[in-house]
Amino acid sequence: MLDSKQRKYLSGLGQKLDPVFQIGKNGIEGAVIGELSDVLDARELIKVSVNRNCEYSAREVADALASELAADTVSCVGSKIVLYRRSERKDIKHLEFPKNK
Repeated sequence: MLDSKQRKYLSGLGQKLDPVFQIGKNGIEGAVIGELSDVLDARELIKVSVNRNCEYSAREVADALASELAADTVSCVGSKIVLYRRSERKDIKHLEFPKNK
């Protein structure tokens, strides 16, 4: 679970990201979850776009993805969702949070 300072920091990083995946009219399927999980393991912080033809709102998609992926929803603005999950992989550079003063 992220605290407000961590969420704000990650939200700032997430603004610079390009969406790595689009959720369309088919919604969230098993293959989508698997692919997003792989990307989260490699990057830890990702942005997902929800197309207008999706039958669910971006907030509904964000909640479902966070639950299925055991991730934290960093932000959900308009049709863009930013998700974070700390990776267990040792071969990547992990995101470091700023130290509290």
